[in-house]
Amino acid sequence: MNLKANSYRLRQDVLDIIYRAKTGHIGGDFSVTDILNVLYNQVMDITPENFGRNDRDHFILSKGHAVEALYAVLCQKGFFPREDLLTVSQYGSKYIGHPYNKVNGIEMNSGSLGHGLSVAVGMAIAGRMDKSSHRVYAVMGDGELAEGSVWEGAMAGGHYKLDNLCAVIDRNHLQISGTTEYVMNQKVQEERWAAFGWNVISVNGNDVDALQQAFADAAAFKGKPTVIVAHTTKGCGVSFMENQAGWHHRVPTAEEYEKGMAELKAKEAAANE
Repeated sequence: MNLKANSYRLRQDVLDIIYRAKTGHIGGDFSVTDILNVLYNQVMDITPENFGRNDRDHFILSKGHAVEALYAVLCQKGFFPREDLLTVSQYGSKYIGHPYNKVNGIEMNSGSLGHGLSVAVGMAIAGRMDKSSHRVYAVMGDGELAEGSVWEGAMAGGHYKLDNLCAVIDRNHLQISGTTEYVMNQKVQEERWAAFGWNVISVNGNDVDALQQAFADAAAFKGKPTVIVAHTTKGCGVSFMENQAGWHHRVPTAEEYEKGMAELKAKEAAANE
């Protein structure tokens, strides 16, 4: 699979989901798409066939408001039929605006920010107790890092030296009320995680090649959990959405939908050349 082209293919699905549903967090969906693309198509051992077993990798999308990107990836991987995407956020649908564990492929209800890492720490401890070789991955948003429970999880992960755990921060520098630095300064994010006993990797989170290397390095590192600080662009892939806090939660107009879809299709075609 051409992962670079696939990232733009997935963004088209996300744009379509949100336009049809008339709701969704498109900016954060687009910033995290490359991360989910690489995780599910290159890194993690999670398939529809093994999802019911414990001896496979585990994944938590702690920044649950980016569920549309997760739906797009899970659908592509065959966890549910494509027509299910037409029901997202519709009355009576289980495909709601945050991860719901009644949807095939989703392990934990999330969206109440700050909880995912602590649950992932528990999963990693359980895996160690079971002498399992599987790994645990948790993706968080940078705005989420203002939650104190994140740092309780970070402290525990470092204390227990959980090298079967990899956290990823979608560091797009924007949240609903403005920049992360305006809301709660995060300029020394890497140093904070290192102080909690984590192996820290900083990477361009919208570069699939860099992400693949970062995840490989994380899996090879022993004695500490790893956090990948993935520096991304909110709204990545559609020019008029990029680095705009207003696109944290907004539905495109018909004109914006057509313009955004054209951009994404052109970039997918260019990546396939």
